[in-house]
Amino acid sequence: MAKKDYYEVLGVNRDASEDDIKKAYRKLAMKYHPDRNPDNPKAEEQFKEAKEAYEMLSDAAKRAAYDQYGHAGVDPAAAAGAGGFRGDAHFGDFSEAFGDIFSDIFGGGRQRSNVYRGADLRYNLEITLEQAARGTETRIRIPTMEECATCHGSGAKPGTQPVTCPTCGGHGQVRMQQGFFSLQQTCPRCHGSGKVVESPCPTCHGAGRVKQHKTLSVKIPAGIDEGDRIRLAGEGEAGVNGGPAGDLYVVIHLQPHPVFQRDHNDLHCEMPVSITTAALGGEIEIPTLDGHAKLKIPAETQSGKIFRLRGKGIRGVRSSGTGDLMCHVAVETPVNLTARQKELLQELEAINVKDGGRHNPRAKSWMDKVREFFES
Repeated sequence: MAKKDYYEVLGVNRDASEDDIKKAYRKLAMKYHPDRNPDNPKAEEQFKEAKEAYEMLSDAAKRAAYDQYGHAGVDPAAAAGAGGFRGDAHFGDFSEAFGDIFSDIFGGGRQRSNVYRGADLRYNLEITLEQAARGTETRIRIPTMEECATCHGSGAKPGTQPVTCPTCGGHGQVRMQQGFFSLQQTCPRCHGSGKVVESPCPTCHGAGRVKQHKTLSVKIPAGIDEGDRIRLAGEGEAGVNGGPAGDLYVVIHLQPHPVFQRDHNDLHCEMPVSITTAALGGEIEIPTLDGHAKLKIPAETQSGKIFRLRGKGIRGVRSSGTGDLMCHVAVETPVNLTARQKELLQELEAINVKDGGRHNPRAKSWMDKVREFFES
């Protein structure tokens, strides 16, 4: 199979600079390295293809030969008879680029800075349904890592300073040479900071940060829902070596409500109704988040019927309208009956039995289906 054009493999133009070629190769090597693609059998082939292209184009002499003669100019077998490029062992630039990539893949990388942003924190806050609907303001107390006031974050005893790490010379990385591979690893002594503390601070024991508690005020916007987050910028853990602090995310959880269940902006409640009211109709009073409301129950209302009260739900944080209140009818069977109540109910049942299709149509329909089932 004919080899692909090296410039095409790296995705660069023929007049690309050395930096452009190096960047293109690094990108492909990171993408197709076999260790990053254990389930892709073609990755290793693509990785080797990119490696070969970079090896040729990163060397000025090899690139000139390739530009003039194509693959024949850099193929040792073809060069012997054609007077082309001899294939000298020139691996300097390749070693440097591949070493950088190898370090990136396995978590090394060059140490750019020993200043780090603090970690983000999470705080779970329980509030009532009423607080979520109307909004509120509350105070929370959280544990956090703050900059040590004694050493001001340096980790060194007052009057002393961290010194340059003698192992890595302050670079935070140590380089290992294996053949033409140049590998970088995080310095095992300073752990990448480039500095070591010879006289630790007695307060933070060299960490530069101490555990403390702080109290914060949190504004809860009206309409907030379960799982919503409120971000408090800069209220997370303190940064390292002067880095910016992280953020605090307050995650909202709604306490169970004795009457209502929330479904986004709608509210649901169960509404017990007596047999008499369900049969004859009437008017009942129901609770809402704003007080009470009157609801007319039409005659012959069945259990499970849902009545919608528009605008009696919750206006969400990002909503343009207010949700509804859904009232679910639950016809209640009377208990602790007196003798007179039992007598009246028995009389009512006797009347219903005489004309069940008229007075209890759902029961009759169900019994008819049961009868057909057993007769089939």
